[in-house]
Amino acid sequence: MMEPFREKVWLSSPTMHGDELRYVTEAIEKNWVSTVGENLTELEKLAREYIGCGSAVALSSGTAALHLAVKLAGERLYGQPRAGHGTLEGKRVFCSDMTFDATVNPVAYEGGEAVFIDSEYETWNMDPLALEKSFEIYPDVKLVVLANLYGTPAKLDEIREVCKKHDALLVEDAAESLGATYKGVQTGNFGSYNVISFNGNKIITGSSGGMLLTDDIEAADKARKWSTQSREAAPWYQHEELGYNYRMSNIIAGIVRGQFGYLGEHIRQKKEIYMRYKEGFKDLPVRMNPYIEGEMEPNFWLSCLLIDREAMCRQVRGEKDSLYVSETGKSCPTEILEKLAAHNAEGRPIWKPMHLQPVYRMNPFITKDGNGRARSNAYIDAGKALDVGADIFARGLCLPSDNKMTEEQQRVIIGIVRSCFG
Repeated sequence: MMEPFREKVWLSSPTMHGDELRYVTEAIEKNWVSTVGENLTELEKLAREYIGCGSAVALSSGTAALHLAVKLAGERLYGQPRAGHGTLEGKRVFCSDMTFDATVNPVAYEGGEAVFIDSEYETWNMDPLALEKSFEIYPDVKLVVLANLYGTPAKLDEIREVCKKHDALLVEDAAESLGATYKGVQTGNFGSYNVISFNGNKIITGSSGGMLLTDDIEAADKARKWSTQSREAAPWYQHEELGYNYRMSNIIAGIVRGQFGYLGEHIRQKKEIYMRYKEGFKDLPVRMNPYIEGEMEPNFWLSCLLIDREAMCRQVRGEKDSLYVSETGKSCPTEILEKLAAHNAEGRPIWKPMHLQPVYRMNPFITKDGNGRARSNAYIDAGKALDVGADIFARGLCLPSDNKMTEEQQRVIIGIVRSCFG
């Protein structure tokens, strides 16, 4: 019987190096503790140069950045809204289905209706075939919001080609994929407006914070203005449009600035974790979260596991709890996560798809065969998944992926997972 870890092994926690404290201390000593200062200026420059985009706007969170990205897209497509209305009022928007809800909530903030697009198995991201089918069903849609899941790029060329064919704008949510590349290009470059996150569990962090990325300098200036309550250039507080308190603090910017130089090191460590899991599970009926080799290089933010269908024990999930029946030689996400927790290690279920979330369960959902909601309650038919996101959610889990986890700790975690199939 393996003993629990003395100190918790986290899913993905912040890793500090010391430079962060230097930049924060400088900001305090110089009294730049507001939403202006050298850290903000330098951080935006670092992001522009690393990612290769024209403009970067540092904001209070990735969600704030997504909101302004969606707002910019809505205004560009449909013009300025009437007072009290969002830029997407009454409009449908195609969105990734398997993602954190921060990806899609800004559509609702702006008065739009999210139409959820199913995933595909090669990357777990938005399926270009399902996106094409969605345009056949809703030809008037002009905006697509795409997330790169767990640090793995989507099939970005195919997605962009579908968007171009239908004259639609793309917003790329690269919150989880900073440092990942698609055909040699950094993610965060593929939409008209793009977003990264510095939340506490991301590949680099400021404890919070995010950034809007775009080659449209005028749009970046507009977002920067919106983020400081839309103040006009007047001697007094003059406001001619709705604004937000979304600008990043110079203190937070100092932490992220100190982290940026270690991004490559963090990616290398995360990849080593992924590869050790892959080797440790090679004879089990499981697969790691996939990517297309030679076409994309993930940042390996989280290492995830997908159990083969024939190796799944019986598992039933409600809205907030789950049950399973243990079977020799089989397991399920609930059993593995329970055993990890019992050993003081943090795992997590795969993102529950948006079309299964109570808040969005009445929104349209489109699979590559176009059937959507009609198939969501019976997503496997003769071994063929008809609702890919629901299938991955049912069989998948996120493993402890903290880059401070030792090789010995990971060896124990691999043993815990293996024991579930004994």
